[in-house]
Amino acid sequence: MRILKRLDIFILKNFFTLFMGTFIISLFVVMMQFLWKYIDDLVGKGLGLDVIGKFFFYAAETLVPMALPLAILLAALISFGNLGERLELLAIKAAGISLWRTLRPLALLMVLLTGWSYYFQDVVAPEAQHKLMQLLFSMRQKSPELDIPEGVFYDGVEGMNLFVQKKNKETGMLYGVIIYNFRDGVNNAHIILSDSARLETSADKQHLMLNMFSGEQFENMNSNAMQTKEVPYRRETFIRKHFIIDFNQNFEMSDADFSTSARTKDLAQLRVGIDSLTQVIDSTSRAFSADMQRGTLYIPNVDRPMVDEVMLNDSLNKPQAAAVAPQDIDIDTLFAHLPPSKQVSAMLRAQNKTVLASIDMQYRTDVMESYAKELRLHRIQIWQKITLALACLVFFFIGAPLGAIIRKGGLGMPVVVAVIIFIFYYIVNSLGYNLAYGGTIPPWLGMWFSTAVLAPIGAFFTIKSNNDSVVFNMDAYTQFFRRLWGIRTKRHIVRKEVIINDPQYAEMAVLLQQIVEEARDYRNTHNLRRFPHYYKVFFRVERDESIEHLSQQLEYSVDALSNSKDRYVLRELNAFPVLDPHAHTAPFHNKYWNMVAGILFPIGIILVFRMARFRNRLRRDLRQIITTGEKISEMCKKLS
Repeated sequence: MRILKRLDIFILKNFFTLFMGTFIISLFVVMMQFLWKYIDDLVGKGLGLDVIGKFFFYAAETLVPMALPLAILLAALISFGNLGERLELLAIKAAGISLWRTLRPLALLMVLLTGWSYYFQDVVAPEAQHKLMQLLFSMRQKSPELDIPEGVFYDGVEGMNLFVQKKNKETGMLYGVIIYNFRDGVNNAHIILSDSARLETSADKQHLMLNMFSGEQFENMNSNAMQTKEVPYRRETFIRKHFIIDFNQNFEMSDADFSTSARTKDLAQLRVGIDSLTQVIDSTSRAFSADMQRGTLYIPNVDRPMVDEVMLNDSLNKPQAAAVAPQDIDIDTLFAHLPPSKQVSAMLRAQNKTVLASIDMQYRTDVMESYAKELRLHRIQIWQKITLALACLVFFFIGAPLGAIIRKGGLGMPVVVAVIIFIFYYIVNSLGYNLAYGGTIPPWLGMWFSTAVLAPIGAFFTIKSNNDSVVFNMDAYTQFFRRLWGIRTKRHIVRKEVIINDPQYAEMAVLLQQIVEEARDYRNTHNLRRFPHYYKVFFRVERDESIEHLSQQLEYSVDALSNSKDRYVLRELNAFPVLDPHAHTAPFHNKYWNMVAGILFPIGIILVFRMARFRNRLRRDLRQIITTGEKISEMCKKLS
């Protein structure tokens, strides 16, 4: 027995071909978003193609797990949209094959891709992230490419400001050059003015060689002088002057270690990091707790002479008073007995201790919060590896059923739907990440938040598509809103090319006369201008059988007379309105729904006003039926 049927091979081939293209597109999209984040580290650095190539390669490796769910969603939408648009999915269902059976080979493929995504995040992505962080750090340390603009001061060379009035890009000559050299300190600045100069880079790109022509140099001789008029300076006039400036333009890879970052660790390393951080947090919190138990505002023994002084004064003033133990001393009483100068000094010391204690508490709080954030980040990374891999499976069960429902292929509607779904996922996932990283919710809940939101949506779409639901049938929604607002279709009766049976004009004349009489009697016996009775509408539901019979008779006569060859008759038939027998009665056919709508007072008032509008429309329709019916009845009498 063959494991893969022809249908399975057809579905897999159709999906996989699209998946390769959508994966490249998705990876390109997420890489462009990543590039805009680090564009400042690339521009103006004169980086070689090998460095830029490494940057894009490592970035692509780290972004593959993010691009994979989007590619699966887009490929599933397009592939099943194409099957539905070409009626191939309809043929599969007509052959007795359910949607579940059609999805089975792709579901197995998604399970494999989910496992591969988790393996990639745990093995390949951490190493790529480590190399990418090293590369970004090295790129930030790289000196910018020398490109001195005209008319503004340029500070791209460390310790110097350069001003160029005009430059010749073809010859490399600079004109009207001013240089402020602060490498020996701001108080000992060198100012150089030159009519023209030429700036070149040494062969090893370690130095700048500046050849200046026809200029002057000013230099302070004593940087410690307090007044400007006392500062001696040296003035030098030159015809040609040569400078060598240290300016390293070579790219050197940094050996910085980023192995402690949570993003560069695999699952085993993250667990070890969590254990280590937990021990550090416990030991640090115990140490901080011991300090707090000893007393943050502890008064040391240096204040003891002040206490002895007060007690001595009290004993001299009140020799008969009994000795007071130190532990029985009242601080307020002690402070009140101090001289004013001592009180001021005591208050200043207390204020200083309070400020120091506040700073110490803030520092300890920041330390504990930094440890807690790092611990949460480690736990977030563990759950993110799982949820990001499961997103492949969730997005497939959203995209495939949705493509089967909308039945639109190509890069039009599927791309729009995929982008909307992915943006929604990205917002929900970012919200969960931020709440988890901030400590508002547990890390596992923050990372599972997006999956918990999207998984029921995927299950809903899968069930609806398997049951051939019209949940995304635009015609059904159009018809619903047309009925809600009372918008009716107009008759469009034209002369038929082939007519088998001519209408019986004599019978139609009699029938139309009966319809006119019924319409006239209904208008006379029912006051359609009157506002509907609230209680009778919702709690005494009654069908309007007279309008139902009138509508049936009217449609029968229109259908019979549509076979007429007389163009005047056909033209007048288009004037007949299309009656809605239930619009002016209770809003629902079910009496319990009507009772609920009546109890919900605001909704009931809206529905009553809607019914009043439809009653007024019915009054106009009956008048039109009477006028048009009499006219067509006379035409039928003449044609009979």
